[in-house]
Amino acid sequence: MLAVRLDNVSKLYSRRRSRRFLRSALSGWMRPAPHEQFHALKNVSFSLAEGDSLALVGPNGAGKSTLLSVVGGLSWPEEGTVSVSGHVAALLELGSGFHQDLTGAENVRLNAALLGLSRKQTNARFDQIVEFSGIAEFMDEPIRTYSAGMTMRLAFSVAMHVEPEILLIDEVLAVGDQAFQMKCTGKILELKDEGKILVCASHVTQTLRLLCNRAIWLDHGQVVEQGALSQVLGAYEASTGKAISHE
Repeated sequence: MLAVRLDNVSKLYSRRRSRRFLRSALSGWMRPAPHEQFHALKNVSFSLAEGDSLALVGPNGAGKSTLLSVVGGLSWPEEGTVSVSGHVAALLELGSGFHQDLTGAENVRLNAALLGLSRKQTNARFDQIVEFSGIAEFMDEPIRTYSAGMTMRLAFSVAMHVEPEILLIDEVLAVGDQAFQMKCTGKILELKDEGKILVCASHVTQTLRLLCNRAIWLDHGQVVEQGALSQVLGAYEASTGKAISHE
């Protein structure tokens, strides 16, 4: 059974106008002009089944993050259909749902609830979440006292222990120091080995080759090519005249 399927999905955004003088602004208010729109995604179609791992490549602004948001249910398309079957964890903006005045422990429970865990499930996994994050001594301190790296560690740890069936990753693997990054990658590989679905947007070849077996190359919201990872990466790198970063 297919777990993720997109058919001719298009997503439109309104382009923000530049600043105008007061007279022009008043004139525009009296005679509003139609909003200028652009396609963040245009007629994108693909499907993923159990065990598939998909890389999203393309220049900045190509639509990679928008596509992840659509799959994760954080954004809705104007056209086309999206079908997702399974528990989704989205590693898009780690820590964005944390409350600065709550402690680390309180944010773990809040974030876990937002990701779909019951209180009983959170209690059962709480110690594992804290241990994985490596910041146990700071769990009773408010998040506002955390560094950005500490916040991302905790958010990543919560997301990983939700036990998702579909994992969405958007350039977030540079979390903490190198040892913690290796721990994060190892955890994602465990999910992959268990047959979970991965969708990963990154500019780092090494990450994509390690995690993915398929790829989609996006440009201005449209699919340029999709297929086997090595084939699509090769075509994309050839078009840019250089390899994607290996850092």
